[in-house]
Amino acid sequence: MTLYGVGLGPGQSDLMTVRGRRVLEDADVVYSPGRLSRSVATEHVPEARIGDLDFPMTRDAEKLRSAWKAAAAEIAPTARDGTAAFVTLGDPNVYSTFGHLRRTMAAFHPDVELEVVPGVSAVTAFATALGVEITAGSSLALREADGGISPTGPDRMVLFKVTDAPATHEGLVEAGYDVVYGRRLFMEQGETLVTDDPTGIDERDYYTLAYAERPEARVEQATDAFLESADENGVVSDGGETTGPRRASTGRRPDGGESDIARQERSESALCGDEVRR
Repeated sequence: MTLYGVGLGPGQSDLMTVRGRRVLEDADVVYSPGRLSRSVATEHVPEARIGDLDFPMTRDAEKLRSAWKAAAAEIAPTARDGTAAFVTLGDPNVYSTFGHLRRTMAAFHPDVELEVVPGVSAVTAFATALGVEITAGSSLALREADGGISPTGPDRMVLFKVTDAPATHEGLVEAGYDVVYGRRLFMEQGETLVTDDPTGIDERDYYTLAYAERPEARVEQATDAFLESADENGVVSDGGETTGPRRASTGRRPDGGESDIARQERSESALCGDEVRR
Protein backbone atom coordinates (compact mmCIF):
# COMPACT_ATOMS: atom_id res chain seq x y z
CA MET A 1 0.00 0.00 0.00
CA THR A 2 1.57 3.30 1.10
CA LEU A 3 4.07 4.92 3.44
CA TYR A 4 3.16 8.51 4.25
CA GLY A 5 5.66 11.09 5.43
CA VAL A 6 3.53 13.40 7.56
CA GLY A 7 4.54 16.86 8.73
CA LEU A 8 3.25 17.55 12.23
CA GLY A 9 3.86 21.28 12.11
CA PRO A 10 6.04 23.21 14.57
CA GLY A 11 4.85 21.35 17.68
CA GLN A 12 1.40 22.56 18.76
CA SER A 13 -1.03 19.76 18.06
CA ASP A 14 -3.70 22.09 16.64
CA LEU A 15 -1.31 23.42 13.98
CA MET A 16 -1.25 20.08 12.19
CA THR A 17 -3.04 20.04 8.84
CA VAL A 18 -6.46 18.42 8.48
CA ARG A 19 -5.09 16.07 5.85
CA GLY A 20 -2.18 15.03 8.05
CA ARG A 21 -4.53 14.24 10.93
CA ARG A 22 -6.72 12.10 8.67
CA VAL A 23 -3.71 10.13 7.45
CA LEU A 24 -2.64 9.41 11.04
CA GLU A 25 -6.15 8.38 12.02
CA ASP A 26 -6.29 5.90 9.11
CA ALA A 27 -2.74 4.52 9.43
CA ASP A 28 -2.18 1.05 10.82
CA VAL A 29 1.04 2.17 12.50
CA VAL A 30 2.39 5.68 13.04
CA TYR A 31 6.19 5.61 13.32
CA SER A 32 7.95 8.28 15.35
CA PRO A 33 11.69 9.06 15.30
CA GLY A 34 11.77 10.87 18.63
CA ARG A 35 10.14 12.05 21.84
CA LEU A 36 8.86 15.41 20.58
CA SER A 37 7.21 14.08 17.43
CA ARG A 38 5.72 11.25 19.46
CA SER A 39 4.13 13.70 21.92
CA VAL A 40 2.36 15.49 19.06
CA ALA A 41 1.29 12.27 17.32
CA THR A 42 -0.33 10.89 20.47
CA GLU A 43 -2.68 13.87 20.48
CA HIS A 44 -4.24 12.40 17.34
CA VAL A 45 -3.83 8.60 17.62
CA PRO A 46 -3.74 6.10 20.50
CA GLU A 47 -0.33 5.22 21.89
CA ALA A 48 -1.00 1.59 20.96
CA ARG A 49 -0.63 2.52 17.29
CA ILE A 50 2.66 4.39 17.72
CA GLY A 51 5.79 2.64 16.53
CA ASP A 52 8.96 3.96 18.17
CA LEU A 53 12.15 3.88 16.12
CA ASP A 54 15.58 3.88 17.71
CA PHE A 55 18.28 6.19 16.33
CA PRO A 56 21.71 6.48 17.96
CA MET A 57 22.97 9.92 19.04
CA THR A 58 26.04 9.88 16.82
CA ARG A 59 27.54 11.46 13.72
CA ASP A 60 29.15 8.20 12.67
CA ALA A 61 27.87 7.71 9.11
CA GLU A 62 28.08 3.90 9.20
CA LYS A 63 26.08 3.65 12.43
CA LEU A 64 23.46 6.04 11.07
CA ARG A 65 23.11 4.08 7.82
CA SER A 66 22.67 0.90 9.84
CA ALA A 67 19.96 2.53 11.96
CA TRP A 68 18.05 3.77 8.91
CA LYS A 69 18.25 0.35 7.24
CA ALA A 70 16.79 -1.21 10.38
CA ALA A 71 14.02 1.42 10.51
CA ALA A 72 13.14 0.86 6.85
CA ALA A 73 13.08 -2.90 7.37
CA GLU A 74 10.62 -2.46 10.25
CA ILE A 75 8.35 -0.07 8.38
CA ALA A 76 8.29 -1.81 4.98
CA PRO A 77 6.06 -4.82 5.88
CA THR A 78 3.41 -2.54 7.39
CA ALA A 79 3.49 -0.26 4.34
CA ARG A 80 3.20 -3.22 1.96
CA ASP A 81 0.24 -4.83 3.72
CA GLY A 82 -1.59 -1.67 4.79
CA THR A 83 -0.82 1.94 5.58
CA ALA A 84 2.13 3.31 7.53
CA ALA A 85 2.95 6.87 8.51
CA PHE A 86 6.27 8.39 9.52
CA VAL A 87 5.89 11.64 11.42
CA THR A 88 8.29 14.53 11.75
CA LEU A 89 8.09 18.01 13.21
CA GLY A 90 7.69 20.78 10.64
CA ASP A 91 7.56 19.66 7.02
CA PRO A 92 8.91 16.27 5.88
CA ASN A 93 11.04 17.84 3.15
CA VAL A 94 12.52 20.80 5.05
CA TYR A 95 15.44 20.07 7.42
CA SER A 96 13.81 16.76 8.28
CA THR A 97 14.82 13.18 9.05
CA PHE A 98 12.27 11.93 6.51
CA GLY A 99 14.74 12.41 3.67
CA HIS A 100 16.95 9.66 5.12
CA LEU A 101 14.02 7.27 5.30
CA ARG A 102 12.88 8.11 1.74
CA ARG A 103 16.32 7.38 0.31
CA THR A 104 16.68 4.17 2.33
CA MET A 105 13.25 2.92 1.27
CA ALA A 106 14.04 3.68 -2.39
CA ALA A 107 17.28 1.70 -2.14
CA PHE A 108 16.06 -1.39 -0.25
CA HIS A 109 12.26 -1.41 -0.58
CA PRO A 110 11.48 0.22 -3.94
CA ASP A 111 8.09 -1.53 -4.18
CA VAL A 112 6.70 0.59 -1.30
CA GLU A 113 4.78 3.64 -2.47
CA LEU A 114 5.62 6.91 -0.73
CA GLU A 115 3.51 10.01 -0.36
CA VAL A 116 4.32 13.23 1.50
CA VAL A 117 1.80 15.28 3.48
CA PRO A 118 3.26 18.76 4.01
CA GLY A 119 3.28 20.48 7.37
CA VAL A 120 3.71 23.98 8.75
CA SER A 121 7.45 24.57 8.86
CA ALA A 122 9.51 26.92 10.99
CA VAL A 123 10.48 28.49 7.66
CA THR A 124 7.04 30.10 7.58
CA ALA A 125 5.94 29.95 11.22
CA PHE A 126 8.88 32.12 12.31
CA ALA A 127 7.44 35.16 10.53
CA THR A 128 4.25 35.09 12.59
CA ALA A 129 6.01 34.26 15.84
CA LEU A 130 8.62 37.01 15.46
CA GLY A 131 6.27 39.60 13.96
CA VAL A 132 8.22 39.72 10.71
CA GLU A 133 6.64 40.42 7.31
CA ILE A 134 8.37 39.03 4.23
CA THR A 135 6.91 41.25 1.55
CA ALA A 136 6.62 40.72 -2.19
CA GLY A 137 9.89 41.55 -3.89
CA SER A 138 11.95 40.35 -0.91
CA SER A 139 14.53 37.58 -1.03
CA LEU A 140 15.05 35.17 1.87
CA ALA A 141 17.87 32.69 2.47
CA LEU A 142 17.99 29.69 4.81
CA ARG A 143 21.21 28.97 6.67
CA GLU A 144 22.42 26.80 9.54
CA ALA A 145 24.21 28.47 12.45
CA ASP A 146 25.25 25.53 14.60
CA GLY A 147 28.20 26.03 16.91
CA GLY A 148 28.19 29.82 16.87
CA ILE A 149 28.87 30.41 13.18
CA SER A 150 27.57 33.64 11.61
CA PRO A 151 26.52 33.18 7.97
CA THR A 152 26.50 36.46 6.04
CA GLY A 153 25.80 37.66 2.54
CA PRO A 154 22.04 37.72 1.80
CA ASP A 155 19.98 40.73 2.92
CA ARG A 156 17.54 38.50 4.84
CA MET A 157 18.22 35.14 6.44
CA VAL A 158 16.45 32.58 8.59
CA LEU A 159 19.07 30.78 10.66
CA PHE A 160 18.38 27.31 12.04
CA LYS A 161 20.08 25.43 14.87
CA VAL A 162 21.35 28.56 16.61
CA THR A 163 23.09 26.72 19.44
CA ASP A 164 25.44 29.55 20.50
CA ALA A 165 23.43 32.76 20.13
CA PRO A 166 26.00 35.17 21.63
CA ALA A 167 28.74 34.04 19.22
CA THR A 168 26.41 34.07 16.22
CA HIS A 169 25.06 37.49 17.22
CA GLU A 170 28.51 39.05 17.41
CA GLY A 171 29.33 38.09 13.84
CA LEU A 172 25.95 39.14 12.44
CA VAL A 173 25.94 42.56 14.11
CA GLU A 174 29.48 43.19 12.94
CA ALA A 175 28.28 42.45 9.39
CA GLY A 176 25.46 45.01 9.73
CA TYR A 177 22.43 42.84 10.49
CA ASP A 178 19.53 43.43 12.87
CA VAL A 179 18.76 40.11 14.58
CA VAL A 180 15.86 38.64 16.55
CA TYR A 181 15.80 35.15 18.06
CA GLY A 182 13.04 32.63 18.65
CA ARG A 183 13.16 29.42 20.68
CA ARG A 184 10.61 26.58 20.48
CA LEU A 185 8.16 28.66 18.46
CA PHE A 186 4.61 27.25 18.45
CA MET A 187 5.79 24.27 20.48
CA GLU A 188 3.99 22.81 23.47
CA GLN A 189 7.19 21.10 24.61
CA GLY A 190 9.27 23.63 26.49
CA GLU A 191 9.19 27.40 26.93
CA THR A 192 8.71 29.68 23.93
CA LEU A 193 11.03 32.68 23.92
CA VAL A 194 11.38 35.61 21.50
CA THR A 195 14.14 38.15 22.11
CA ASP A 196 16.73 40.39 20.47
CA ASP A 197 19.10 39.87 23.40
CA PRO A 198 21.42 36.91 22.71
CA THR A 199 22.48 36.68 26.36
CA GLY A 200 18.92 35.76 27.27
CA ILE A 201 18.99 32.77 24.97
CA ASP A 202 22.54 31.54 25.48
CA GLU A 203 21.57 28.06 26.68
CA ARG A 204 22.12 25.52 23.91
CA ASP A 205 18.85 24.42 22.30
CA TYR A 206 18.51 22.77 18.88
CA TYR A 207 15.09 24.39 18.39
CA THR A 208 16.39 27.95 18.31
CA LEU A 209 16.31 30.04 15.17
CA ALA A 210 17.08 33.63 14.25
CA TYR A 211 15.97 36.16 11.68
CA ALA A 212 18.69 38.49 10.42
CA GLU A 213 18.00 41.46 8.15
CA ARG A 214 20.02 44.37 6.88
CA PRO A 215 18.13 47.57 7.85
CA GLU A 216 18.33 48.99 4.33
CA ALA A 217 16.89 45.85 2.74
CA ARG A 218 13.20 46.65 3.19
CA VAL A 219 11.21 46.75 -0.07
CA GLU A 220 8.83 49.70 -0.38
CA GLN A 221 5.17 48.72 -0.70
CA ALA A 222 2.38 50.71 -2.33
CA THR A 223 0.33 50.69 0.89
CA ASP A 224 3.17 52.28 2.87
CA ALA A 225 1.73 55.60 1.69
CA PHE A 226 -1.31 55.18 3.94
CA LEU A 227 0.76 55.42 7.13
CA GLU A 228 3.26 57.90 5.76
CA SER A 229 0.44 60.34 4.97
CA ALA A 230 -0.91 60.61 8.54
CA ASP A 231 -1.18 64.21 9.75
CA GLU A 232 -0.24 65.58 13.17
CA ASN A 233 -3.53 64.28 14.59
CA GLY A 234 -2.91 60.77 13.34
CA VAL A 235 -5.56 61.05 10.63
CA VAL A 236 -4.65 58.89 7.67
CA SER A 237 -5.48 59.96 4.13
CA ASP A 238 -5.50 57.64 1.14
CA GLY A 239 -1.82 58.29 0.49
CA GLY A 240 -2.57 60.21 -2.67
CA GLU A 241 -2.89 63.90 -3.38
CA THR A 242 -4.27 65.97 -0.49
CA THR A 243 -5.22 69.11 -2.43
CA GLY A 244 -7.31 69.69 -5.53
CA PRO A 245 -9.55 67.15 -7.29
CA ARG A 246 -8.68 63.54 -6.40
CA ARG A 247 -7.22 61.56 -9.26
CA ALA A 248 -7.02 57.83 -9.59
CA SER A 249 -3.43 56.59 -9.60
CA THR A 250 -2.32 55.26 -12.98
CA GLY A 251 0.80 53.58 -11.65
CA ARG A 252 2.80 55.48 -14.29
CA ARG A 253 5.85 57.66 -14.02
CA PRO A 254 5.72 61.18 -15.52
CA ASP A 255 7.56 59.85 -18.58
CA GLY A 256 4.81 57.29 -19.18
CA GLY A 257 6.75 54.29 -17.87
CA GLU A 258 5.41 51.96 -15.22
CA SER A 259 6.61 52.67 -11.66
CA ASP A 260 8.52 50.02 -9.72
CA ILE A 261 5.74 49.77 -7.13
CA ALA A 262 3.02 49.47 -9.78
CA ARG A 263 4.98 46.74 -11.56
CA GLN A 264 5.45 44.88 -8.28
CA GLU A 265 1.73 45.11 -7.43
CA ARG A 266 0.83 43.86 -10.89
CA SER A 267 3.19 40.90 -10.48
CA GLU A 268 1.59 40.02 -7.13
CA SER A 269 -1.86 40.02 -8.72
CA ALA A 270 -0.70 37.81 -11.55
CA LEU A 271 0.82 35.30 -9.13
CA CYS A 272 -2.49 35.17 -7.24
CA GLY A 273 -4.35 34.39 -10.45
CA ASP A 274 -6.16 37.72 -10.55
CA GLU A 275 -7.01 39.39 -13.83
CA VAL A 276 -4.42 42.06 -14.56
CA ARG A 277 -5.08 45.11 -16.67
CA ARG A 278 -2.85 48.08 -17.42
